[in-house]
Parts: sequence; C-alpha cells; structure tokens
Amino acid sequence: MRAGLGTGTAVPSRALAVTHASTVEGVRSGPRAARLLNLPPAWPLTALLALYPLWWALGLGTLIFPILAVPMLVRLVRLPKVAVPPGFALWLAFCAVVLISLLALDLDPAGTIPGGVASRLPGALFRVVGYASVTICLLYAGNLSERELPRRRLVKLLAWLFAVTVAGGLLGMVAGHFEFTSPLEMMLPAKVAKDGFVQSLVHPAAAQVMDFLGYETPRPAAPWGYTNTWGNNLGILAPFVVVAVWAWPTGRMVRLGAAALLVVALVPAIYSMNRGLWLNLGVAGAYLAFRFLLAGKLWILGAGAALLLAGGILLAATPLGGVVSQRLDNGHSDDGRGYSTEQAVEGVAGSPVIGYGSTRKTIGSGASIAVGATEECPRCGGRVIGGNGQLWQALYAHGILGAACYVGFFLVVLWRFRHDRSAIGLAASAAMLLSLTSMFYYNALVTPLALTMLAYALLWRNKRENHS
Repeated sequence: MRAGLGTGTAVPSRALAVTHASTVEGVRSGPRAARLLNLPPAWPLTALLALYPLWWALGLGTLIFPILAVPMLVRLVRLPKVAVPPGFALWLAFCAVVLISLLALDLDPAGTIPGGVASRLPGALFRVVGYASVTICLLYAGNLSERELPRRRLVKLLAWLFAVTVAGGLLGMVAGHFEFTSPLEMMLPAKVAKDGFVQSLVHPAAAQVMDFLGYETPRPAAPWGYTNTWGNNLGILAPFVVVAVWAWPTGRMVRLGAAALLVVALVPAIYSMNRGLWLNLGVAGAYLAFRFLLAGKLWILGAGAALLLAGGILLAATPLGGVVSQRLDNGHSDDGRGYSTEQAVEGVAGSPVIGYGSTRKTIGSGASIAVGATEECPRCGGRVIGGNGQLWQALYAHGILGAACYVGFFLVVLWRFRHDRSAIGLAASAAMLLSLTSMFYYNALVTPLALTMLAYALLWRNKRENHS
C-alpha cells in the first residue's frame, strides 16, 4: 500500500476504496447483512455517534469504537482502492512504530515495577486496537461521498454528542454517586469485572468522586468514563455546535436553544474543576479569533471582549468564581504529573528510538520508593509513566521516533489545511490544534482521538468537495 501527503492520494488495494468513482460499486459490494437489511452506507458511523448514550448504558462505551470499526473495515475491504488524506503517511509511520515497539515489552526500565510480556500485553494491545479503530474510522468517514454522509449531517452528529456530554456533566453535578451495573458487566466473570481498568470501560458512572479539596467532590465523567476524557471531548465538540446551528439556515428557536446549551455547558465545565478543559477552551477561542482576524473580520474583537466581560460577571456574581478559586489553590495532581513527566523523559533514554511498547508503573512515588497505595490513599505510589498526557505516553511507550511521528502528523495537517476558512474548516482545525496542546496533560485514546479523526475527515472532505 502507498500513502502520500497529497490531498486525495489514491492507494491501490483490495482493502480500500476511492470516493466518488467507486461509490455505486461500493454500495453494491457492501456487507451482505447491510444489503439484506437495506442499511445506508454510513450506518456504522451514524449508529456509533447517534446511539452513544445507549452504548454507554449497555457497558460498551469505548468498546463500541472497535466493534463498529469491523463493519467499517468490511466495507473498505470490499472496495478496490481508497483515497487517503494529507499527512496520512506520518500517521501510518506512527502506527508502524507502535507495532514495532511491542518488541520492547519485556524490558524493565530502572525504577519501575518488574513484569513480563504477559502482564503488559493486554494494555499494549488495547492501544493497538484503539489506534487501528480510529484509523479505520478516519478512512471510512473520509471515503463516504456527500450523498452517502453529508458533511452537515456529520457536524450535527458531533453537535449531538456535545449535548450528550453536557447532559452527562449536569448528571455528574447533581447525582455524583449515580452508577449502575451494565448488562455487559453482568456477563463478565466477577474477577474480571472488578478490575479497575475493566470497570472504567464497562461500569457506567455519572462522575469520579474525589476529595482533593478536603471534602468529596463529584467531577463529571458521563458518558466518557473519566473526568479528563469528559473535559477533553467537551472542548473538541463545542465548536461543532456553533457550526451546526449558525453555518446553515436554521430556525430562531434552534439558535436560541443552541446558545442556551453553550451557556449551560459552562456550569459543569467549571464544576468539573478541569483545568485542562479551561485551558482548551481558551486556546480554541484564541485560535478562532486569530483566524477571524486574518480574514479581516474585526468584529471578533468586540465579540471576544463581550464574552470575556460576561464570563467575568458570571464568575463574580455566582458560586462558580469560588469553585475556580478553590481549584487553582489546590493543584493536587501537579506533583504527581511532574514526577510522571520527569520519569517519562528520563526513562526513555533506556530505549530512545522505539520506547518500551507500553506504560510502566514506578516503584513508590516522587517522595520515596517506600510510598505505596494504602486504604486511605489508593492512588499513592505506583505512578503510571505515560498516564498523564498523550505526548508523554507516545514518548515513553513508542520512543522519540513515535512521538515525532505523532506530533508531526498534527502539525502537517494544520499546515496543509491552513487556508480553509469555512465554518467546518475552522471548527475542525481547532480540534486538531487542541490535540497538540492537550497532549501535555490529556491522554487521547480512545474517544478524544476518534473525535479528532472525524474532524480530520471533515477537513479532508471539505477540501475535496470544494475542488470537485
């Protein structure tokens, strides 16, 4: 297979498909089950996004991405060739390094808990499957024609997920201890179901309850499993609400409802005490303002000033200001994050090119090697190296080569689509930018990276449709 950096580069393969020329043939040769049920070509992606609350309640959540990647792949396999987007060669190079780095799973870096390939392979394979799933999702979404999946429909689906995320945030605020045993969880062996990582995948919960302020504080997580993932996804999806409602003709009530939704979203965003989310929203706003100014739209200065003034009044006149102040005064995770970052940067020296294939746990903590988990502090000790940001995970697990390919991919995409000033282009490029800024403090697999890849597909299709 050949992959190029040029827009719409065609790659011969029995496993892949081009866009317009092969659309009719692709539908004709699609999966037999889909033909029998008369399902539309875009059904796996539509089901993935539109029904995500259902998948979460069933305990599938993150798992639905690799599950529905299978019918996406089947459709691609039955087509003669595919178009690949700009920068895809770098992404393939990153995926290749991820696979090669599995050879280093048996290494025990200094200062980490010893283990073997068997104990590390499940986590490593989960990441491999995650990267494969988001890659398939990108190619599948990008190779659907405008007739099969209009860009406007995909934007609306992403806006819908924003509304779902806000609803999950509000649920986490008012019912922080809400959780239930999912149907999938019931079917698992008890020992497996009780595993912490498995719980994060199959056990629906409204929030993560923490006590770093000196009292129990629910931090919104539904329907994404972790509060950091919730915040990451909220920031990625927010611009698509604006595009879905204001980029095309819509009713006045719809626009009022969307505006109200964006305002309401600020409440769980602040109560989440997610500083990464606050930074992401600031970065996205500054980036979009900069792009508008480059286009000569000076009104954005007045709009930005009004927004900042409204935000200041909101913080000063409501309890939200106190929440922000308390969070900024209690950087409970700063020391741990700093220690994990230091271990990742120093530790990769033992395998600088391809890394260690997966994360490792430290012996003890930054305070002492004797510090370990206790009943009062289950999170003490055993810090996960690579668990505090996508960049550090890519660096430690896949070496300097893997990290360079990962970062280079997003830089190339932003550069290649820098001239797209459409509403879709601005929202999608903002999502790509957030992947670069948030990689210092958020991990991206699986859902944030999947949503970012859909934004990438929109950028690619936007350019292709505008030049067709």
